[in-house]
Amino acid sequence: MSASTVRRWPAQDALKPWQHRSWIFIASPGFRLKAAWVLDLYARTWQGEQLGDDEYVISADEKTSIQARCRCHPTLAPGKARAMRVNHTYGRGGALAYLAAYDVHAAKVFGRTEERTGIVPFMNLATAQPATVISSAGTRAETSRPPAP
Repeated sequence: MSASTVRRWPAQDALKPWQHRSWIFIASPGFRLKAAWVLDLYARTWQGEQLGDDEYVISADEKTSIQARCRCHPTLAPGKARAMRVNHTYGRGGALAYLAAYDVHAAKVFGRTEERTGIVPFMNLATAQPATVISSAGTRAETSRPPAP
């Protein structure tokens, strides 16, 4: 199929999603204030003061109830005249929570699994990287940081 054919088909179609424009009108009265807090943190500022060298900004989220599974039989690599063999039988290992975070200024993603979610698992995630966490409530929570390698 030629490149001109690939260009011509979407151009002739009635649906052209690349020509669709959308926007959102901000309806929340507190949006500007909340956005300003986030943008200040991205600029390494909190309540008008620069963040210290031991303070970090992370964006975190969790995925609850991930099914932990283990394969009953190992996958066999492809061989001479043989396709890869994968047995889809698995054993159940319960459910886990996955917590992940993005260190905004170091551009690092890190995560961990926990038995359940909550403040303790979140602080376990946070202490794996930053030394100080600024919570959504606007308070600074001191945490320990492992020594740099």
